[in-house]
Amino acid sequence: MGVSKDEANDVFLALLRVQKLLVAAKHSAPRLEDGVDVTAYPVLFVVAGAGTVRVSELATMLHNDVSTVSRQVSALVTAGLLEKSADPSDGRASVVSLTPHGGEALGRIQASRSTWFQGLLTDWETTETTEFVARLRALGDALDANLRARGAAPPPMPFDSTTDQKQRED
Repeated sequence: MGVSKDEANDVFLALLRVQKLLVAAKHSAPRLEDGVDVTAYPVLFVVAGAGTVRVSELATMLHNDVSTVSRQVSALVTAGLLEKSADPSDGRASVVSLTPHGGEALGRIQASRSTWFQGLLTDWETTETTEFVARLRALGDALDANLRARGAAPPPMPFDSTTDQKQRED
């Protein structure tokens, strides 16, 4: 049995609220790396998942314009978290990859984020968390399938959360 229109709207509005609160939280998040704006952190996550990537591909994965991502990449290169090199398939273009310092920074960012979320979820039971994650993944799968059915290319994902979960279980 499916949900009613009112229930579907309630889900949408709840997700919209969470999205807005996450954006607000991002802007007040502690800076874990000197000289690096927290809005550039997603660049690190995507590069870590991709390995080596062009800035234009990075912008597509982040759903952002190339000029913004290029500025973020430059700041991350200056901070020593990313390195630029010539694209082996096209020497006119460049690719970026994570430096060892960038990998360490990413670890600190992930640890900080996990601690923050752990604090938010102090009243949740493990079974509730597991079910919530499963439902979020199911919603993501439904959104992906809907985009594909309408002929739209789903956005490239910087990581596969089901693969990440499977790796933690192994």
